[in-house]
Amino acid sequence: MYGLYTILAALFSFLILKWMKRRRYCLDTKRLDGKTVLITGGNSGIGKETAVGLALRGARVIIASRDEDKSRKAVREIKARSHSMNVLYMELDLANMKSVREFCKSFLQKEKRLDILINNAAMPSVLDWTDDNFSMCFGVNHLGHFLLTNLLLPRLKESSPSRVITLTCSNYKYQKLNFQDLNYNLFPFFTYCRSKLANIYFTQELARMMEGKKVTAYAVHPGYVQSNWTCHYSFLFQMLMKVIMFMFYVSCEAGAQTVIHCAVADEVVAHSGGYFSDCRPANLQAFAKDAGVAKKLWEASERLVKLA
Repeated sequence: MYGLYTILAALFSFLILKWMKRRRYCLDTKRLDGKTVLITGGNSGIGKETAVGLALRGARVIIASRDEDKSRKAVREIKARSHSMNVLYMELDLANMKSVREFCKSFLQKEKRLDILINNAAMPSVLDWTDDNFSMCFGVNHLGHFLLTNLLLPRLKESSPSRVITLTCSNYKYQKLNFQDLNYNLFPFFTYCRSKLANIYFTQELARMMEGKKVTAYAVHPGYVQSNWTCHYSFLFQMLMKVIMFMFYVSCEAGAQTVIHCAVADEVVAHSGGYFSDCRPANLQAFAKDAGVAKKLWEASERLVKLA
């Protein structure tokens, strides 16, 4: 009898875990032939799976990241899995504003189109600083992508209708922005939450500014994903998180589905500035929909990155 209870308990636990890890998959098969996609941090995790999904649809996919060896290896894998040779790598360090500017200058010289920009790269909760003395989370997750997107906007407008997709996280709800200290770096997890909230405000203000210009913007929560973000932490923490991620987190392929959906689906155009999760629009906390805060953050970000 106890054996039967054990089996039933194990089966129940298994079903609960499967239910918690359920995700919708993008079923839209629209082709992207002739389209150019730029993915930051596309050499691993969600970014790499997104690259595979969009290359399979015929897009020209450009991986932008700072680790050349890892990126070139990723490019070879993406080509093999997608059966597309139209995948390439360009060097970009989002923790260095000079690198962002140099990358954009090179991109605009070499590439005649930019149809989809995917701001995927992100730093987890680390107590560190960028080359420009911004907290690593805020500097990479928000400011680096803010400058990148603004410098590439001319090409996005020329290639319209075009899209900007920025990955965020549902952890945004645990913090609010403090304009007296946007560079907050006392508690790394809180800094990460603020950077993800900034991604949402950025998306909303970008959508507002691009109204009528056929450039749409979306913030995506991919879910909690079994990616390699733990590499920034101790071995013991990595081992602990491997167990937790195996039990509760979804695969990188599953995590990429909402990004792919926002890149290809026609119905998302009506939700420019929106927040998406599990391949559909999702609700935000009321404070995360404040247009005044979004505009204020945009103006502060312009000053911080010295954007004329």
